[in-house]
Amino acid sequence: MSVIPEVKCRRCGQSFSALRSRCPNCGTRRVAQSGRTPAATPGTVKGTAAYERAETNTKWQMIFGLILVVAVILAVIVMVTVRPDGLDNPGTQGQGTITAPTPTPTPGIDQTIIAQPPTPSPTPIPVPESVKVFFFEDEKDEFTEKVGEAVKLKAVAYPVDQFPNATFKWSVNDESVIKLTVSEDTKECEVLCLKHQPGGVTLTVECNGVTKDVHVYTKN
Repeated sequence: MSVIPEVKCRRCGQSFSALRSRCPNCGTRRVAQSGRTPAATPGTVKGTAAYERAETNTKWQMIFGLILVVAVILAVIVMVTVRPDGLDNPGTQGQGTITAPTPTPTPGIDQTIIAQPPTPSPTPIPVPESVKVFFFEDEKDEFTEKVGEAVKLKAVAYPVDQFPNATFKWSVNDESVIKLTVSEDTKECEVLCLKHQPGGVTLTVECNGVTKDVHVYTKN
């Protein structure tokens, strides 16, 4: 066992005798480590004025650091909650109005292909080819009715298979002569003659814009 200690070169890591001042491998000068213990500074000795000042400075640094952290958190919250897509309108400052910026067209993209979807057209209401009025099985364009007599008429829209649930509107040009009582499904109407009218009156049946006129003559 060697009594002479060895040291390692701080550059190449080669071990050599502590009696040498340079590394025999790379020639780096050996630096002797100091064995002295550094003296304590006044700021590290309790009870001194420097120690009290250091404690106070540490406390203030912690307070300032905490305030800085709170400020950063509040700034992040404000950035998240404020809308990023609008700025205060210069023409309405003080009112808090926010307007969205005008979008800038992207170069190289045809803006004509970005369009609103077409508005769907309303479904057209089916219109019958014709409307006819029947008294029992007989089609009527005109008939004669006595005062006090009631006649029940029925309206049909054609083609029948396309308008099985058609609704009708019944009317007369002089309600003082004829009284109309329409059924719940509007397909039938009771016609009551109230008084005699020379020349008669006109009864009209309408279904989706298509009308049928029936002339009603009256007699005593």
